[in-house]
Amino acid sequence: MCGLAGWVSLRRDLTWHTDIASEMTRTLECRGPDAHGVWASEHALLGHQRLSIIDLEGGAQPMSAVPDVPDAPVVAYTGEIYNFRELRAELERLGHRFRTVSDTEVLLHAYLEWGEDFAARLNGMYAFALWDPRTEQLLLVRDRMGVKPLYYYETDDGILFGSEPKAILCHPEAEAVVDADGLREIFSIVKTPGHAVFRGMREVRPATVVRFDAGGLTEREYWRLTARPHTDDLPTTIRHVRELLEDIVERQLVADVTVGTLLSGGLDSSAVTALAARALAAQGDPTPLRAFSVDFTGHDERFESNVQWEDPDTPFAIEVARHVGAEHVVVELDSEDVLDPRVRADVLRAQDLPVSTGDMEYSLYLLCRALRERMTVALSGEAADELFGGYTWFHDPEAVEGDTFPWHHPFEKAGGIGALRDVGLWDRLGLDAYVKHRYVEALAEVPRLAGETGLEARMREVGYLNITRWENFLLDRKDRMSMAVSLEVRVPFTDHRLVEYVFNTPWAMKNHDGREKSLLRSAMRGILPDSVLDRKKNPYPSTQDETYEIAVRGMVEDLLTRDSPVLRLVTPDAVRRLLDRPVGAYAMGGPWSARAVLERLIEFDAWVTRYGVRVEL
Repeated sequence: MCGLAGWVSLRRDLTWHTDIASEMTRTLECRGPDAHGVWASEHALLGHQRLSIIDLEGGAQPMSAVPDVPDAPVVAYTGEIYNFRELRAELERLGHRFRTVSDTEVLLHAYLEWGEDFAARLNGMYAFALWDPRTEQLLLVRDRMGVKPLYYYETDDGILFGSEPKAILCHPEAEAVVDADGLREIFSIVKTPGHAVFRGMREVRPATVVRFDAGGLTEREYWRLTARPHTDDLPTTIRHVRELLEDIVERQLVADVTVGTLLSGGLDSSAVTALAARALAAQGDPTPLRAFSVDFTGHDERFESNVQWEDPDTPFAIEVARHVGAEHVVVELDSEDVLDPRVRADVLRAQDLPVSTGDMEYSLYLLCRALRERMTVALSGEAADELFGGYTWFHDPEAVEGDTFPWHHPFEKAGGIGALRDVGLWDRLGLDAYVKHRYVEALAEVPRLAGETGLEARMREVGYLNITRWENFLLDRKDRMSMAVSLEVRVPFTDHRLVEYVFNTPWAMKNHDGREKSLLRSAMRGILPDSVLDRKKNPYPSTQDETYEIAVRGMVEDLLTRDSPVLRLVTPDAVRRLLDRPVGAYAMGGPWSARAVLERLIEFDAWVTRYGVRVEL
C-alpha cells in the first residue's frame, strides 16, 4: 500500500535537506517496509515507503515519468488503481511506451497525456503527490471515497505533506498544536472532511486535487455524488448490483501476492468472501481463499444480546467459509491482549489521534497483525452499511427525523453524550453548537432530485451524511489499523460506480422487504446461506468481559492521581461521578458508549504526553 511524505519550498534549495525528507518518510515505514526512497530537486523533495503488491521488481518509487530526464514529472503514490490495465492499453494506442508493469507508471503517463484531468479517469483507492518540475507545481490527489489518507501543512514558503500526520509533525517547522476547534472534532464524532485536528494541518478531501505553486494553494473537486432519476425496476436493480459487485471484487483480487478476506459472518464481509472465492475458482486457482475472523475468549458463553448485537458472529463466519470453500482462521483474543500497553501504544501511534472506538480499535489492530503473518492483502466489507442502509439509525424514526447526524441518536441512547456532559466536556467545548454547525454545513452539500419529497428526500440526506462523514471515520480507522502492520485492505463497496448507482436507488428499493440492506440481501440470494442473509446486522465485535471494563476504570483512576493533561479539560470530581456507576453499566462497547468516553480520556492523556501536543483553549 505504501506511504508518502515530502516538502516543497519555493525559496530554498532543498537538495541540502534530503535528510529531513528521509526522516519524515521513515515515520511511515510500517506502511511500506519493503523499500525506502527519496527524490530530490531544488524546490521539491518526495519520499516513499513501499509495500510491494504489483510489479514487485519494477515498481520502485518515487518514480519519474522519464528516467534520467531532470524536468520529467515524478510521483510518490500509495494505493491501487484497479483499471490500470485498461488505461495502459488506451495510452499505448496513443503512443505511450512503458518500461514496467506497475500501475504507478500508468498514473504518470496518464498525467502526461491528459494533464490534471487524468484523476477523473482513475478507478481505485489512492493518494499521491505529483511534482512537475516544468511548471514547479505540486498536485496532491486523493481517491473519490477517501479510502487512502493524505495530509498537508502550509509553511511560509511552501508546503509539507504526508500519508499520516506523524510524517508532517516530524518536520521542524510543523507544530503539534490543538485548539478548541480541534478538540471539538475529537470529541464530537463528526469527522468533518478536510479537518485534521492539528492547527495548520489539513487533510486532502476525498475526490479532490490540491494544487500548490507560486500562485498559492487551490482545491478542485474532480468528482462528487450527484442526484439523478433511477429508472431500473427492482429485479433489474438487484441484478445490476450483483453484476457490479462481481466485477469490482474480481478487479480487486489483482495482485502479485496472496489475497485473503476479513470475514465477520455478517452480510457485507460474507458477500465479499463469497464473490472472491467464486472469482478465484473461475480463474482456475486451486488454492482455497483464506478468510480471517476475530473473536474474544469466552464470548459465546457470556454473550448477551442488546440493541446493537443480537448474536455472536463466529458460528456464521464458520458457516460462510464452509459454504464457499474458504480456509477459515479465527483470531481469538482475550482482555489481556487488548489491554496490553504495547498494543495500546502501537494503536495510538498508528492513528495519531485519541479518537477511539475502545476495544474495537485494539482488536482490529490485533486481527490485522495476525492476518499479516500469513498474507499482504485482504478484502473487507467496510462501507456497505452506509451505502445500503445497514445501521440502526437508518430504521429508527427518531434518528431519521432528528435534526443532527443520525449516528448521534445511538450515541445519546447508549450514554456517550450524557457521559461527555457529566464530565463537563460537552458544554465546555460548545459541542451542541459545533455539531449543529457541521450538520447544517453537511446538509447544504446534499445533491437533491427535483420533485423528491418526504421520506425519500430525507433518506437521500441520511445516506449522504453516512457516505461522506461516518464512512470516512470507519475507513480511516481501518486504514490506520491495517497499515500499522503493513497490511493492505481493499474495500470493494467504495467503488464509485456502485456508490453512484446505489445512492440514487430509491429508499423503497433499498428497504423493499422492510429489513436493513434489503437490496444487498437480494443481490446475494443464492450465493450465501439463508441463515447469513436473514440475520440481523451486528456491528464489529466488542468485548462484553467485565474484567476489561474494570481495567479501564483502573486506568482512569490512575489519571486522577497525577497531573494528567486531561484534567485541564475535566475535573476529578466529574470523572469520579462516572466511575461511581456500577461495574457493568458500560458493558456495551462501541464509539457511542459511556465506556468509550472513559477510554477517550485515557487516550487523550497518552496522546498529549507522547506527541508533545500543546493544547490551546
